[in-house]
Amino acid sequence: MKFLVVGGGAREHAIAATLVRAEAEIVVASSNANPGLDRLAATAARLDPTDATAVTALARKEKVAAAVIGPEAPLAAGVADALRAAEIPTVGPSKAGAQIETSKLFCRELLKRHGLAVSPRWSAPASVDAVDAAIEEIGGPFVVKPSGLTGGKGVWVQGSDFDDPREGAIYAKSTLIQGGRVLLEEKLDGEEFSQMAFVTDDGVYPMPAVQDYKRALEGDRGGNTGGMGSYSQRDHTLPFLPAADRATAIDILRRTIDALRAEGIGYRGILYGGFMLTARGPVLVEYNARFGDPEGINVLTLYEEGDFADLMYGVATGRVDPNLVQFRLRSTVVKYVVPPGYGDRPRPGGVVELDANAIEAEGVHVFYGSVDAAGPGAVRLSASRGIALVGEASAIHEASTRVETSLRHLTGEFYVRHDVGTKENLAQHVEHMRRLLAPGARPSPLPLSVAPAAAPPSSAGAPDQLIG
Repeated sequence: MKFLVVGGGAREHAIAATLVRAEAEIVVASSNANPGLDRLAATAARLDPTDATAVTALARKEKVAAAVIGPEAPLAAGVADALRAAEIPTVGPSKAGAQIETSKLFCRELLKRHGLAVSPRWSAPASVDAVDAAIEEIGGPFVVKPSGLTGGKGVWVQGSDFDDPREGAIYAKSTLIQGGRVLLEEKLDGEEFSQMAFVTDDGVYPMPAVQDYKRALEGDRGGNTGGMGSYSQRDHTLPFLPAADRATAIDILRRTIDALRAEGIGYRGILYGGFMLTARGPVLVEYNARFGDPEGINVLTLYEEGDFADLMYGVATGRVDPNLVQFRLRSTVVKYVVPPGYGDRPRPGGVVELDANAIEAEGVHVFYGSVDAAGPGAVRLSASRGIALVGEASAIHEASTRVETSLRHLTGEFYVRHDVGTKENLAQHVEHMRRLLAPGARPSPLPLSVAPAAAPPSSAGAPDQLIG
């Protein structure tokens, strides 16, 4: 079976590698030359992945069976719509469905219209004059979110990106002045986690939960990034995440798809819920309409039990065999190799030499992101994330150690966030949730619906004791 993979980053490299393991043939549509992705491809076309006409023409020329869209920008541009109009089954929602990610305001209003009480307190001031009153209404620390796409880097959090509320107000007002919409939301206390799922016409099929590290520097300091690393746990929960709370998050995904369909918006593709586990249960931070990066790399690494080509074709055509949605019971850790200064003032252009075979021998997979080939066994880093290293083991901290060991096979000037998935870091996450969930500290669970027949509350039990 032949697939078109749209996009040229490490996430798309992982998608293609998983398809190739299922003996699929790959055609790539990307604006950049990805050395790892291009090696897997029978055809690699350099084109703008948001150009629906060019992408569709390539798919027709190559006679692909289906397409998989990796990044959010092509979804926002309606590439999935154009492919389906050309009768090419596609993994990725329509432009209307992708609004769940491309417009945070659309997402919050959708949930509100359908009585899904899963959001933090929020306000969407329509004018500069309304910003100060909206901040006052939230009544505490807050977060500023431009409504549109920001590449995971546009959110400002009080206490991390600014301290004085007036700074946050200025950022919100400047977004409005520039013609955008902005959301102001209460700052949540808890642990973030990602719950992704395959969405078809007949169901929502969850993947393992993942925790991402957005801040550039160790100890969750520094600027916001697209993601410095992530981990998953062998039982598909997380060390701080009770199974009942994960089940609540999955139910929120299902109810959101029901809400979209109630408004006439179909959805075939990946739905990624970014949640905060709080004292009142999981609260939705945001939705993405595709595999996360790096979170998608974690789960794709674990997919070997079924036929991924058949699964992707089933998602694209609207119906899958549930037996194909199988993930191995192993832990994974992703750490990104990035240019020095990434997250604030990246210094691109550095050459990294690496022995990919030696890295693989350490039990670590290599996926290339925003890099250029720089000769045999070498790549040149851009200003963005360069190389995703994925360790796999029984325990999370063991997978983290494998990645650290593999770094001896890389030379050059680069930065890695070393604390991703370490025992010490995991213990901090668990202790944070333990304090929030202490007896008497947890208020009534957040209901999934404001309707009388609310879903069962999430567990109020202690977080999983397992570390790694």
